[in-house]
Amino acid sequence: MTAPTPRRDTRLDRFVDNYAERTQGMKVSAVRALFAVANRPEIVSLAGGMPNIKDLPLGDIADHMAEMIRANGMQVMQYGSGQGEPRIREQITGVMALEGITALADDVMISAGSQQGLDLVTRVFCDPQDVVLAESPSYVGAIGTFASYQVEVVHVPSDVSGLDPTALRETVAHVRAAGKRIKFLYTIPNYSNPSGLTQPWQRRLDVLQVCAELDILVVEDNPYGLLALDAEPVPAMRSVDTDVIYLGSFSKTFAPGFRVGWVLAPHAVREKLVLAQESATLCPPVFSQFAISNYLETSNWQEQIVSFRSMYRERRDAMLSALHDHMPAGTSWTRPIGGFFVWVTLPEGIDSQAMLPRGVDHRVAFVPGTAFYADGQGNRNVRLSYCFPTAERIVTGVERFADVVRSEIDMLDIFGVKSPSPHAHTPGPGADVT
Repeated sequence: MTAPTPRRDTRLDRFVDNYAERTQGMKVSAVRALFAVANRPEIVSLAGGMPNIKDLPLGDIADHMAEMIRANGMQVMQYGSGQGEPRIREQITGVMALEGITALADDVMISAGSQQGLDLVTRVFCDPQDVVLAESPSYVGAIGTFASYQVEVVHVPSDVSGLDPTALRETVAHVRAAGKRIKFLYTIPNYSNPSGLTQPWQRRLDVLQVCAELDILVVEDNPYGLLALDAEPVPAMRSVDTDVIYLGSFSKTFAPGFRVGWVLAPHAVREKLVLAQESATLCPPVFSQFAISNYLETSNWQEQIVSFRSMYRERRDAMLSALHDHMPAGTSWTRPIGGFFVWVTLPEGIDSQAMLPRGVDHRVAFVPGTAFYADGQGNRNVRLSYCFPTAERIVTGVERFADVVRSEIDMLDIFGVKSPSPHAHTPGPGADVT
């Protein structure tokens, strides 16, 4: 038998006609696209949200994992339950209790990070052309997930206290008047990615009240919840409303490489999520579940979180101080009380996306604000991350970033665009100037 003659196709992608329509919504993450540049040693990266795990007791963890394999290798290296292992699900209820959540282990489903949890929730609830409401701005990974399921994202305006309940009510009315179907509200109430804003307790209650009145499901994403930097964490929305679907993760409080998160959901929803999980992966990673369970059992993990909070506080303070000392007039920024990010509003006329190549030339990486909107907003915004670089590198990075902004202002002057007033910083939407 002779081999078939290869197709002669001059198109770069000859399979394009066979792709599902939903692939049109799949786009490269703006954050991931920066990794190659941000990892260059001469670049100070204020772009990625990678946790700093150098202070973990890696030697002790390695010893405990080796013993775990010797004692239970046949179990930890085998297939497991689609819902996740009972032991870690029970431990997770104790983790969530730190934020006021009372839950049963049976209502917890393990996922490959909270990102997969959100993917499965979207898969279970959303059809093409459905609407998901998301605070403004919102997590780039969530926007990508919604787009991959052909879901329309409608942003709800935020203020200095996060999601605005009055704007939420108005947005729901507007979407429904257009004949569209809203499936849920997606929110990150604690130290939001990218804005760094936190919803105060009363604001959370107000948002929940609006959603209850308008029959809107709430999906609460809380990967940073225990990383409060100035006070104890605000209780989760799920702590007062058991209909809230809650997404959690060990990526920020332990290590992201294990890819273990979870979904806490009402029982009937949890059953659907397990079915979706089984069709996607058969089961979440068993070895990772046992590794984290072992860590929770053998280490002082709460004290480790205290250590993380101290380290991130120092870095947050270094960034805020450097912004205050070096940023030109007309710039404003948020002051996060936890998490990893500061949201910067640039002077009028500056486009953060167009500014990015000049940032690389100045050896600093950042994420343009347009990445965190589904509708083209955010061209005057930038997300800066303080979680990974040292305090000294953060100061250097902010100095370089400020130089880039000043050069953009100079370009505006050259082309006759009115430059910002040389007086105090002018706050932008949701910004708190310090």
